[in-house]
Amino acid sequence: MTTTLSPPPATSRPLRGGFGRVLRAEWTKFRTVRGWVLSTAGALVVTCVVGLLATAQSNGGSASKLPVGPSGHAVNDAFYFMHQPLKGDGGITVSVSSLTGEVATSPTENKPGLAPWAKAGIIVKASLEPGSPYAAMMVTGAHGVRMQYDYTHDKAGLPGAVSAEAPRWLRLTRSGETVTGYQSTDGGAWTEVGSARLSGLSESPQVGLFVASPSATEDTGTGTGFNPAVATGTFGAPALSGGWSGDAWQNRQVSDGAGTSGSYSRTTKGEAVRSDGGYRITGAGDIAPVVGGPAASGVRILSNFLVGAFAGLIMMVVVAAGYMTLEYRRGLIGVTFAASPSRGSVLVSKALVVGCAAFLAGTIAAAFMVPFGASRSLANGFPVLTVPTSTELRVIVGTGLLLAAASVFALAVGVILRRSAVTITVVVVSMVLPYLLATAPVLPPAASDWLLKVTPAAGFGIQQTVTHYDQVVTVYSPMHGYFPLAPWAGFAVLCAYAAAAFVGALVLIRRRDA
Repeated sequence: MTTTLSPPPATSRPLRGGFGRVLRAEWTKFRTVRGWVLSTAGALVVTCVVGLLATAQSNGGSASKLPVGPSGHAVNDAFYFMHQPLKGDGGITVSVSSLTGEVATSPTENKPGLAPWAKAGIIVKASLEPGSPYAAMMVTGAHGVRMQYDYTHDKAGLPGAVSAEAPRWLRLTRSGETVTGYQSTDGGAWTEVGSARLSGLSESPQVGLFVASPSATEDTGTGTGFNPAVATGTFGAPALSGGWSGDAWQNRQVSDGAGTSGSYSRTTKGEAVRSDGGYRITGAGDIAPVVGGPAASGVRILSNFLVGAFAGLIMMVVVAAGYMTLEYRRGLIGVTFAASPSRGSVLVSKALVVGCAAFLAGTIAAAFMVPFGASRSLANGFPVLTVPTSTELRVIVGTGLLLAAASVFALAVGVILRRSAVTITVVVVSMVLPYLLATAPVLPPAASDWLLKVTPAAGFGIQQTVTHYDQVVTVYSPMHGYFPLAPWAGFAVLCAYAAAAFVGALVLIRRRDA
């Protein structure tokens, strides 16, 4: 696109009125060049169009929304539950002497295997509604005793596997909204593992024994090939205290399926049966956050709807580079500095103008794509990873900040190199290319992580919504929406590059440009 840049009025007298006058002059210059304005609008449009095309696939039918936990995160809340209501305060104590499992290896065959985060234990749950608050004490397949509550919280207890020779006794006590977990190796000496306040815990929560198992590989439950799995826990007779109703135990599967991170194997279903004065309970599913990845295939995350941000970013890099280099090419930089002698004021004003334009384009595009993309995906049969409102706002505003920082980076590089094509190449190669390589399945995970730590592409991390949880086994990689740096840390890397380039440009513009 050809842009025409006209010099300011014939007078070369310095502009008066300070920085505000310089900023106004630069804004006037920007908005009067049609190519820059249209390209900025184009950045908004292309961000949306690429995002829509990338998520246009239909899965047949519509999808239900995933359950949402107390913190606002999408959660898995699927397990086999033997329960009865606890009226008021009280507690439950039980021993667990075995935890075994099976992993499906074909549509008709299982083999022995236990997911590392298979779990069997006791739970206090506000209701049977998926996503309701809970606190649980459990033994796990490979992580010892744990206390977990409200899906995202996990506290370690005694290590080691459970067996008939080394059983674990578990206890939960409820006092108002506070639930406390204890552990013991002999049922006599108890130690506290943790305590949780469950906001809004009902007067009669459901309390009892549960078993769950997320998907696993055939061996250790790690890797990229996740298969349906089940677990079976052997419990002693539960001891109850406090205001129990005296009702008979009820058995059920909580949630219709087993969640996005686990499903029933083909030959085994959940059940609870009496065994040697206690119970043997088999179950599948998980009680944990949804994080995406292979273990939750088909679940879309917010960054899927914003995949077009890289295309919008390229367009804003072109605008920012031309905004600076065109003045060098047309010989107008001297006129600009004659009218505004303060080089620093001119450069800061240009950065503010192009940065604000990019910020508005990115933010408006994200504000449209996040809700529209989510509703469209649900209609096409793809569940969406729900996140708290604060995270959603960070992603929307962060997309605008991403484009703004990249534009300032390009502007500064344009001052240093003074050639538009070279500037665009340098910024795209240093920022967009590493992002595309890291998020495509073409590099080893270590190489992808390295690129997103040390290059300006780290700034794309501001869009991530996938959180790493130790208690959820999946593939945490850029290809699946997980970045090696925290969102604001990744954005800080991009800002550091932009700041370094800006300082270099400021030094050169004062020393070199007359």
